[in-house]
Amino acid sequence: MGKLPVYEPGKPIEEVARELGFEDESAISKLAANENALGPSPKALAAIHAAAEKMHLYPDGGAFRLRRALSSRLGVKPEQVLVTNGSNEAIVFLAGVFLGPGKGIVMADRAFVVYKLVALAAQSRTIQVPMRSFTHDLDAMLGAIKPETRIVFISNPNNPTSTMVSQDEIERFMDKVPDHVVVCFDEAYIELLEPDLQPDTIRYVREGRNVFVLRTFSKTYGLAGLRIGYAVAPEAGIALMNNIRQPFNVSAMALAAAEAALGDNAFVARTRGMVRDGIRYLEAGFKRLGLEYVPAVANFVLVRVGQGRKVFQALMKKGLIVRPMDVYGLPEYVRVTTGTVEENRRFMDALAEVVGCTTK
Repeated sequence: MGKLPVYEPGKPIEEVARELGFEDESAISKLAANENALGPSPKALAAIHAAAEKMHLYPDGGAFRLRRALSSRLGVKPEQVLVTNGSNEAIVFLAGVFLGPGKGIVMADRAFVVYKLVALAAQSRTIQVPMRSFTHDLDAMLGAIKPETRIVFISNPNNPTSTMVSQDEIERFMDKVPDHVVVCFDEAYIELLEPDLQPDTIRYVREGRNVFVLRTFSKTYGLAGLRIGYAVAPEAGIALMNNIRQPFNVSAMALAAAEAALGDNAFVARTRGMVRDGIRYLEAGFKRLGLEYVPAVANFVLVRVGQGRKVFQALMKKGLIVRPMDVYGLPEYVRVTTGTVEENRRFMDALAEVVGCTTK
């Protein structure tokens, strides 16, 4: 097998400090990985401190308490929930269960690149369907399904475009999708939306459809460093994923933090407010600078800056880490995560200077 491509994550603050000689890491703002600028849920922090006293013991490999809490919140059985090491692990499990030589996936061409990477690792074919206005074209994705297609990935809201498809679009898609296809709704950013704006995809799990819904505690709840997420699916699908899951795949502190964070409604409300205000500020700034951008529904914005990689490098020298988008075939764009009020202001001031220099 040839060399597989490697996923390029957002640059860590520590790496930028070493590369560029920043003595004070606090002078660097990371706006590249769609993390929660408020930090972790306070309730999660308290739970971690309590769990740390028992770190000499292995965690509950079945995640009993967290699965029970999630099942109560989502209206499904505990047996329909699998807790994973970030939602990325669930994507790997899906590939391990359903993919292999002679099989394939369908995804949007500007969706999370990891879908393509896991398919490639499984020696499966990837069909990438062009987006329409930076949004999943579900009708075209239906038309791309082949007899060998095993998984259709729908990232909603989508990374890196910060767009989403509606409940009506999803329902039309689900009415027509063939029975031999697993539909994976990757909803890493869904809790950032107000509840009335969140499409109900878990209803298809309750109905026994061939649907897997993936979610994470990394974004809304601020637990990215703990790596904890979950899948919701029919019992038979969860059982298949459990067959390839390693024991103790999630740490005891991650389990405790996630359970506590799940009940921290005040923190979620603060996060939504911060994201709403931050996105409005960034989009208004882009308008002032005359820059095209994709209207955002999540906590990040895709903005057209000209030479994306060059702008990324110039901003990094000013202590601001954003995400270049050439890996997604968008070399003129960068993706920026909304930060604190001060971080957003610093970013807009720096971007105005950098874009002015790079376009001369």
